[in-house]
Amino acid sequence: MNLQKERMKMGVNVVIDDPAQLEKIRERESSMVIERVEMILKAGANVIFTTKGIDDLCLKHFVEKGAMAIRRCKKEDLRRIARATGAQMVSTLADLNGDEVFDKANLGQAEEVVQERISDDELILVKGPKVHTAASIILRGANEYSLDEMERSVHDSLSAVKRTLESGRIVPGGGAVETALHIYLEEWATSVGSREQLAIAAFASALLVVPTTLAVNAAKDSSELIAQLRSRHALSQRTSDPIPHPHKGPSDHNTPPPATKTSEADAKALAKAKGYKNYGLDLTRGKVHDTLKAGVVEPTMSKVKQLKSAVEACVAIMRIDTLIKLDPEVRGDPNDGHGH
Repeated sequence: MNLQKERMKMGVNVVIDDPAQLEKIRERESSMVIERVEMILKAGANVIFTTKGIDDLCLKHFVEKGAMAIRRCKKEDLRRIARATGAQMVSTLADLNGDEVFDKANLGQAEEVVQERISDDELILVKGPKVHTAASIILRGANEYSLDEMERSVHDSLSAVKRTLESGRIVPGGGAVETALHIYLEEWATSVGSREQLAIAAFASALLVVPTTLAVNAAKDSSELIAQLRSRHALSQRTSDPIPHPHKGPSDHNTPPPATKTSEADAKALAKAKGYKNYGLDLTRGKVHDTLKAGVVEPTMSKVKQLKSAVEACVAIMRIDTLIKLDPEVRGDPNDGHGH
């Protein structure tokens, strides 16, 4: 909504007989915007945001009434402020009858609106909105390059949190999922008695690229860490509860385990107590730990999508049965004497 002095549109001609009427027209142009300002202030507004300009005459009126007016705001910022404070964005004061009115229900509420100077910028801070909580993240850095990198990092972090909330389910991070799948597929491959075993084993080995790359990028001993990670997940999966066979009777289930399985029972209890199935890489201290307890998690939706994309890419490559390779184009004669 524009709070500048109203002027007649281009192409509009007004014919007057008395020069005094011209002054009345000019006064009316000024009084129209003043009436709008008074209408807004009478409704109880003490802070006004607008995407357009505000006439100096109106600014003087706001100052006299003890109100704050901010002009030339971004529309996206106004949407966020309106959503947080419960206000309604108003593009015009005209109702269906053509009269100009301002409803008090359009107003929002906040505890405080202040202007603060941060570095070289003047910022308007809306604190304590009444309807929804809202926050702004102010980044500070040595130069523009570091700030751009910080902004990308914060954006990625917020996107990860958003995706986690949308997914509703999480899985341990730090390469835990890939290592668990690697162990499971390796065990399954040994039970397949056809050439599909090679494909399953190759896919299982490819999954270890993720934790290996994480360790290498952190300048850690990837061989040692991956070995520890594989042993934890192997112990976790190989000591899982066995599935009872249908032909066994009730007496078979009540039979105590033989003494030779005491060590397996101890290993099973240890794996459950330690939470080995959630173990991933701790790249800060260079060891493996329970990433779920440490808060290193990933949204299930993203992990499933990554695995599906990887499989689809593999299938697309495997369907290629012909490869055409072109020799690079030779530019000019190499023996022309110019060295081109």
